[in-house]
Amino acid sequence: MPQALEGSQAVARAVALCRPQVVSAYPITPQTHIVENIAKLVADGQLDCEYVSVESEHSAASVVLGAAAAGARAYTASASQGILLMSEVLYDISGLRVPLVLTCANRALSGPISIWNDQSDSMAVRDAGWIQLYCTSNQEAVDTHIQAFRIAQETELPVMVCMDGFTLTHTLEPLDLPPQRQVDDFLPPFRFARMLDPQAPLSLGTMVGPEAYSELRHSNHQALIEASDNILNANADWAEKTGRDWGGLLRSSGPEDARIGLLGLGSLIGTLQDAALAHPELPATRIMALRAFRPFPIEALQAACEGLEELVVVERAFSPGSGAIVAAEVRAALSELPKAPRVHAVAVGLGGRDIGLSLYPRLLEVAHGERAERFRILDLNPERLPQELRA
Repeated sequence: MPQALEGSQAVARAVALCRPQVVSAYPITPQTHIVENIAKLVADGQLDCEYVSVESEHSAASVVLGAAAAGARAYTASASQGILLMSEVLYDISGLRVPLVLTCANRALSGPISIWNDQSDSMAVRDAGWIQLYCTSNQEAVDTHIQAFRIAQETELPVMVCMDGFTLTHTLEPLDLPPQRQVDDFLPPFRFARMLDPQAPLSLGTMVGPEAYSELRHSNHQALIEASDNILNANADWAEKTGRDWGGLLRSSGPEDARIGLLGLGSLIGTLQDAALAHPELPATRIMALRAFRPFPIEALQAACEGLEELVVVERAFSPGSGAIVAAEVRAALSELPKAPRVHAVAVGLGGRDIGLSLYPRLLEVAHGERAERFRILDLNPERLPQELRA
């Protein structure tokens, strides 16, 4: 039966259903409620695990690295500056092919300091070698976390589940939490093939010279590419059990004859869908939720864009000095097509700025522009800058 739960509380319960053996915790807004709720489950005797309170995010990542390497199902969560502080260890975790799950409660990066939502933190570590899955709703976040533990175990790669801070983590939704037996049936007991064992000593993470480094990095890259199948299979199996299908790598909604596409990541998708319903007088659009950013779903994206003439990529982060992040990869993927849509790149909602239904008509204006929009912050207002900082 659906129950009203805060996003963070729901994720904590979903993680607990996966029976983690080690959870490391360090608080940072807006992630704190997740590990707080897990701590309560442990204290109330509803979750049997080693709950480790640490002194920094760097330590939180280090604890789960060691725990998973020793053969324990491990989990942690962070956001914003915390993701940056643990970034050294994030590269170690993926480079050593250690399977674990981390929740990134997406939040803007400093400076200036901001505690509100955008996706600049997870985008900053997009090349750390982790699978990255983005959630559009709290129900998707619940289901994706359960899938993530299986995906990590099957691929021996870490999975970062990204959910928008505050927009999802601090909002209530009627949610369906699966029964324990359903999760147990979906998720086998944890096993790590290269588990450290005092009875059979081996080394994990020793120095590699130039003669083998390229091969090992390529192996990591290839494993991420091949993880697409694991993501698709986990989603399909979960959909069969629950009736909830999140599209695997990417999902699309809207009429097949639409000539304009809108693509984004995270909770923005719900806003775009609501806005399309609120503006029936405007041209129909195909709205695409990019669920997997790593591995990047090239073939799925190409198929989803068939028949489109214009594609507006709506981003919640950007690369200073360059511009678009997601759209740059979209353009590269679609360049292989004989007939590809024009790709426009815009950023909105940086630092938690409100994204309203009025965004939708503006995106259609961008799509109808004379030239492809290389990159623009669509809700920019220069008047809000001090005079000395205005360009």
